[in-house]
Amino acid sequence: MAAPVVMLMGPTGAGKTDAALALVERWPLEIVSVDSALVFRGMDIGTAKPPPEVLATVPHHLVDILDPSESYSAGRFLADAEAAIADIRDRGRVPLLVGGTMLYFRALQSGLAPLPAADPALRQRIDSRGAAEGWPALHAELARLDPEAAARIRPNDRQRIQRALEVITLTGEPISARQRQDLRGSVAKGALRLVLAPALRSAMAERVERRFHRMMELGLLEETRRLHARGDLDESLPSIRCVGYRQLWAHLEGRCPLPEAVERGIVSTRQLAKRQLTWLRSEAGAEWFDALDCGALGRMSERIGEWLAGQAGGGPGVR
Repeated sequence: MAAPVVMLMGPTGAGKTDAALALVERWPLEIVSVDSALVFRGMDIGTAKPPPEVLATVPHHLVDILDPSESYSAGRFLADAEAAIADIRDRGRVPLLVGGTMLYFRALQSGLAPLPAADPALRQRIDSRGAAEGWPALHAELARLDPEAAARIRPNDRQRIQRALEVITLTGEPISARQRQDLRGSVAKGALRLVLAPALRSAMAERVERRFHRMMELGLLEETRRLHARGDLDESLPSIRCVGYRQLWAHLEGRCPLPEAVERGIVSTRQLAKRQLTWLRSEAGAEWFDALDCGALGRMSERIGEWLAGQAGGGPGVR
């Protein structure tokens, strides 16, 4: 049965982690990470992961659960999140789903389309074609086969182009047709949907740039260098494709100077934030709070209190 939850969504750098920590101090909430990067161990600075002392005292589900050599899918996230939500509810608490991976939030609310499992041999063939012909050429092929999917995918987005072509080859159907199916999700329709985002786009861009430079000061290059030195990781892995790591990896491979890699990282992070905001604007029933408003956290907390009080039995009370 779908469980009532609080969803705290927002673009990268909006301050969701700090807000969540403040909210769990007041209300009987427990954090479930909805972030495709926080799952990886040893990737702390570039993912803005809460520090170890925080993770040791404030429970965070679905953080540090994978080695960077592993892959994590929306299907696996959905299964893990369902288990975490059930566990939290069984203990009389309320799940607080926090993050910026919008595909995961969509999966929680609408379920997942029935897509085929990955076919390693087919993916290798598609990868070989991408390397030989260029990914924009494969994107053009996708535009002929599935215009709807191609319109949502950038010409150099290797992972998504590969998956879309793989689904067409395996099923004979466009991936867009399957993704339109509205399946039952794990989150009740009465979930409280909160969005934390700067009201001004220019403020978002400035915030992203400051945040990336701060990560560099904290040792993001050294963290990426440790991953690079392992020898078993490469840019085909979801972990290394994460924004920031991907650009610094190119620098460590000798393909661009460090200042260029940093600038690329900032630009890519801004683009990610814009895509996240596009998703969020289509989130029906979401209540928006300005990340730059010093009173936003208080109003968000009050809203959660009202929502909790409206749950069956009056809801849990303040700690």
